[in-house]
Amino acid sequence: MAIVVNMPRLSDTMEEGTVAKWLISVGDKIQEGDILAEIETDKATMEFESFNEGTLLHIGIQEGDTAPVDSLLAIIGDEGEDISALLGGGAAVAEDKSSEAEVDTEDSDEEANGTGEIPEGVEIVKMPRLSDTMEEGTVATWLKKVGDDVEEGDILAEIETDKATMEFESFYNGKLLYIGIQEGESSPVDAVLAVIGPEGTDIDAVLNNKSGGSKKSAAIETKKEDKKSDDTSDNKEASISVVDGERIFASPLAKKIAADKGIDLAKVSGSGDNGRITKKDIENYTPSAAAVSAPAATASVKADNAIAAQPVSMALPSGEEGTEEVKNSNMRKAIAKALGNSKFNAPHFYLTIEVDMDNAKESRAQINSLPDTKVSFNDMILKACAMALRKHPQVNTSWSAETTKYHKHIHMGVAVAVDEGLVVPVIKHADLLGLTQIGSAVKDLAGKARNKKIAPSEMEGSTFTVSNLGMFGILEFTSIINQPNSAILSVGAIVEKPVVKNGEIVVGNTMKLTLACDHRTVDGAVGAQFLQTLRYFVENPVTMLA
Repeated sequence: MAIVVNMPRLSDTMEEGTVAKWLISVGDKIQEGDILAEIETDKATMEFESFNEGTLLHIGIQEGDTAPVDSLLAIIGDEGEDISALLGGGAAVAEDKSSEAEVDTEDSDEEANGTGEIPEGVEIVKMPRLSDTMEEGTVATWLKKVGDDVEEGDILAEIETDKATMEFESFYNGKLLYIGIQEGESSPVDAVLAVIGPEGTDIDAVLNNKSGGSKKSAAIETKKEDKKSDDTSDNKEASISVVDGERIFASPLAKKIAADKGIDLAKVSGSGDNGRITKKDIENYTPSAAAVSAPAATASVKADNAIAAQPVSMALPSGEEGTEEVKNSNMRKAIAKALGNSKFNAPHFYLTIEVDMDNAKESRAQINSLPDTKVSFNDMILKACAMALRKHPQVNTSWSAETTKYHKHIHMGVAVAVDEGLVVPVIKHADLLGLTQIGSAVKDLAGKARNKKIAPSEMEGSTFTVSNLGMFGILEFTSIINQPNSAILSVGAIVEKPVVKNGEIVVGNTMKLTLACDHRTVDGAVGAQFLQTLRYFVENPVTMLA
């Protein structure tokens, strides 16, 4: 089925884009992650990747032409597919929108005297589309509050998309006058996120003009009244609301750490703005001694009364029951959906081998003795996998309903744990990189992922994935395939233990590797042969230095 690709909004201020260059032509085959075109925005010229696979059937905007956001950019589908209905429908829709625009223009002319224009210097910031597939975003954390000064380049908020949590920068200077989406709330792309402008601006007039409707005005008035009542409350009331459990102001990371440690957030005092609980507050929290001694004293009194009332009593354990519901983030929802689809749609099977790591340890020590050189065992595994994939192309494939796609490129996905869940940065053309180059790429991308600086394009296009839990002491485990990959390798810890070499029992170092395969594309014998090749490269690191 043909898919319509629209002109993307690549920045918050982008209203239209210019196709600087098409990198493919009509009739070309497209893989997910291929660069379709270079698009000029109001900020920069950026590469635009395809999120779909198929044949390029139609180009809607020629090189050098400019078109508004959401205009028909291209159509991708099956070769020979009839797209006349899409082209005709698109024209009809355009005509409909044009007529609607005329009506809207007339209405706005009639209401011009009532609403006025947005004052000079005031900017309405909308929920950005941070990826091509993003339909809505969730504000994870506001890093600015109403009344704060904002400069171009300042981080306004952290926004959760369907792929990652990303920092959102301001493109304007001024004061933060209004916040339209609160922390934890989700809104569609282009919803009013904030208003930035000069101090003293009439926000009601700006928002009424933006909405152009009495319902919005009434909603804003209600929201202002609620906000006014919140503003008149002092810090004492804020702390009471936390203790009473009505609302707990805490960062997502603080909530996660508290949940892991079993800490009740209602008992933690926040040091942030408006009593907000931060990571530091959770790490420094210790249960009050008085809180511990009070129940003990109460229990003592009750025990004395019980003894007076009856000769024998039984001390029963007592405790508090509690449950906290934490809203699922967009990232967690995306992870659940992707892994659920993979596990239940792809028939998994698993193969495990044990690898001798003695030579690998010696080689790594020699490599790292060189100046400015640092190679990890994980880097060696990634390089070995890339070389093994080149010899076993059946494993470097993707399944689709009608065909099996053999990828000629080798892009290695590396599972990285972050506070909100799991992301998979991609090392492009890993088979062409040396060990130190792979190590630098992994370090750079993992750092970006943990600091929420990684771009969606840096997490797309993998053909094979490696997940390593060896650093946590895990000896052996199985992973769920990261589709559309056909396989994923699980890497365990290196263990020192007795092994048999040349008929003698000696101390050796071994590591277990488990390959999860999609049986639709990879048969058992193919997976076993891949692991044999992988073992050869790992046990003979000199072969990876050539």
